[in-house]
Amino acid sequence: MRIVLDTNVLIAAFIAHGSCSELVEHCAVQHDMILSEPLLNEFRDVLTRKFGFGRAEANAAACLIQSRAQWVVPLRLSQPVCRDPDDDVVLATALAGKAQVIVTGDKDLIILKSYQEIPIIRPTDFWQFEQSSPDGCN
Repeated sequence: MRIVLDTNVLIAAFIAHGSCSELVEHCAVQHDMILSEPLLNEFRDVLTRKFGFGRAEANAAACLIQSRAQWVVPLRLSQPVCRDPDDDVVLATALAGKAQVIVTGDKDLIILKSYQEIPIIRPTDFWQFEQSSPDGCN
């Protein structure tokens, strides 16, 4: 399955080492994670600015994520969808990568439920989504 993990999911995986960490590890092994430069830059920036990671630590985390993901250039959306342009980048990355799902904790994205037939789900809903998907890994 082709999956975009929003930066908040990736950050939670590195900060809390809980359910998001398990999700990211599972997706890195079992699925195709889709990533773009703007998402990776946001990931690195938030780790350093909000969570006190050193530059070298944030770069190492970014390199690890990048090594497990397929790189795409976000498509240009015809018009803004979300109030936050960073959220539109998530959608544009998903379109470019032909993602089958977007996993996020961002309420502004979750409220959409889907974008151009790409489901948008919470991390806690991923396991059920995966089991019900024909492309899922059971």
